Amino acid sequence: MLKKSIALIKQEVADHGGISLKRTLGPFQLILIGVGLTLGAGLFSITGLAAANYAGPAVTISFIIAAVGCGFAALCYAEFASMIPVAGSAYTYAYATMGEWFAWIIGWDLVLEYSVGCATVAISWSQYLTKFLGSYGLHLPPQLTLSPFETAKLADGTVVNGWINIPGALIVILMTLVVIRGTKDRQL
Repeated sequence: MLKKSIALIKQEVADHGGISLKRTLGPFQLILIGVGLTLGAGLFSITGLAAANYAGPAVTISFIIAAVGCGFAALCYAEFASMIPVAGSAYTYAYATMGEWFAWIIGWDLVLEYSVGCATVAISWSQYLTKFLGSYGLHLPPQLTLSPFETAKLADGTVVNGWINIPGALIVILMTLVVIRGTKDRQL
């Protein structure tokens, strides 16, 4: 299994004239990012359903268990970041410790994880927007606010399938444009 040593990873960065991604986030910004990711729209919509239908008051225990797991993950990332002080995150850490194949799998797992997380948050925001507009008498057709895998029962009793979640798609496009706009190319 092909692996890169930590010395080789550091040497590759040095060979490129030390040009690497600039570290601009401090502890406060990283904590805020972690809290923001944890307390996204998905937490408030999905957790309530899970607590009401399945867990009840035991949801507090699950939060404590999840917090302990997140704490251990944070300690692992801190250890890796101190051992391998270059950009690349989990992919680079996996490449140095487990090899190229595992790094490739972890890289694609991260893409899948971020895609599913983004979709979950977009669906939640879409539901919030639909309810907000409904409170002002603006009702969007359910076919345009649900995915093809979801159904809705209308007031007259008919069941309709969703076609595309337009508000969710628009939110993803808007946030993508914000991220693209905020990305800057800097020479170090």
